[in-house]
Amino acid sequence: MDIRIQSLKFDADTKLITFIEKKLAKLPKYYDEIRSIEVNLSLLPDFENKKVQFKIFIPGNDLVVERHSSRFEDAVIDCISVLKDLLVKVKEKKREI
Repeated sequence: MDIRIQSLKFDADTKLITFIEKKLAKLPKYYDEIRSIEVNLSLLPDFENKKVQFKIFIPGNDLVVERHSSRFEDAVIDCISVLKDLLVKVKEKKREI
């Protein structure tokens, strides 16, 4: 599984990148056919100015989840939670076919 993390308009520290990679490492147990993952981190001008977007590339279609929060870590945790549910649904759907 290839993981690509981009930070737009700022430099992400290694602590944040390590945190994201650690969380993403758990996703294959929910769906083992993940090809690659793109993570985009950006800053917005409003109060909850941290935006995290995950693109999960799997056979058949891609999953995109985006969350905003006052901290990147909170947005990452929210995204991972949603992605787990989506990956389980995709796996169950595939099993039905």
